[in-house]
Amino acid sequence: MTRPYAEVIGDPIAQSKSPVIHNFWLEKLGIDAEYRRCQVRPDELTDYFVQRRGDAAWRGCNVTMPHKLAVMDLVSDLSPLARRVGAANVVIPQDLGLAAGNTDATGFAEPLAGRRFDHAIVVGAGGAARAVLAALAGRATWITILNRDADKAQALLDELVPAGAATALDGTIDQPADLLVNASSLGMAGQPDLPDLERHVMPDGLVYDLVYAPLETPLLKAARARGLATIDGLEMLIGQAGEAFERFFGAPAPRQYDAELRVLLTPDRGPRQAL
Repeated sequence: MTRPYAEVIGDPIAQSKSPVIHNFWLEKLGIDAEYRRCQVRPDELTDYFVQRRGDAAWRGCNVTMPHKLAVMDLVSDLSPLARRVGAANVVIPQDLGLAAGNTDATGFAEPLAGRRFDHAIVVGAGGAARAVLAALAGRATWITILNRDADKAQALLDELVPAGAATALDGTIDQPADLLVNASSLGMAGQPDLPDLERHVMPDGLVYDLVYAPLETPLLKAARARGLATIDGLEMLIGQAGEAFERFFGAPAPRQYDAELRVLLTPDRGPRQAL
C-alpha cells in the first residue's frame, strides 16, 4: 500500500515550514506517513485536485498563498468559519468531494486562552488579517484596522467588524489598546518595519506579531523593551498546524513537544532564546 501523505500547496512554496512541523509530529507519534511541499501555480489548481482525488494515499493539503480564496470555489463543503473569514487554508478529501476549512483563525486565538479585549488594533487587511478579525469576533469590544491602503481597511471593517474604525497606517488612534496585532508583512525580513505602534498599547496590554522570519521582529523587540507581554509568530504557525494535523492523520498533534519543535524551527537561535 502506498504510504499516506498530506502536503502544503502554494506558489512559491519552498519557504514553507509546514513540512518541518508535520513530519516532526509524525515521527514523535510513530505514524508511517509523510508531509510534503508541492508547488502549484494558479492555472494548475483545478488539475491538482482532480489528480489528488484519484490518489487513495492523499490525506489532504494545507493551502497557502495565492490559493486561499480560489480553493473555496473548488470544494463541495466549506466550513462556516472559512466562509466567515473568506479564505480556506486546509482541504480534506470526502466520499463525495472535498471539504475546506480554516485553521488560521483558531491557531491565532489559541495562545490568547479566551482573553477578552476592550480595544484591539490590527495592522493589515489581507488574508491573515481576515483570520485575526474572525478570531477576535466576540473577544474585542472595539477594533481599529490600520493599513497602508485605508480604503481596503475600511472595506474589511464594513464586512467583518461590528464596532470599530479604519485608518491609514499613519492615521490617528484616539484611544489606547490592550491588544496590538501585526497581521501584515511589515517587519518581515526584506520588508519595511512597522511604525512604533507599541506606544499605543497600555502597560498591561499584549503585542502579537504574526511574522516569524525573523522571530524577534522590531515590533516585538520594542514591545519587550517597554515591558509589554508579547506573542511571536510561531505560536499561530504551530497552532494552526496542530488542528490540520489531526484532520489529516486522525491523531492529535503531540503538543507536549512544542518547546523542542520551536528550537527545530529556529536553528539560528539558541534554545533559551527560542522558547
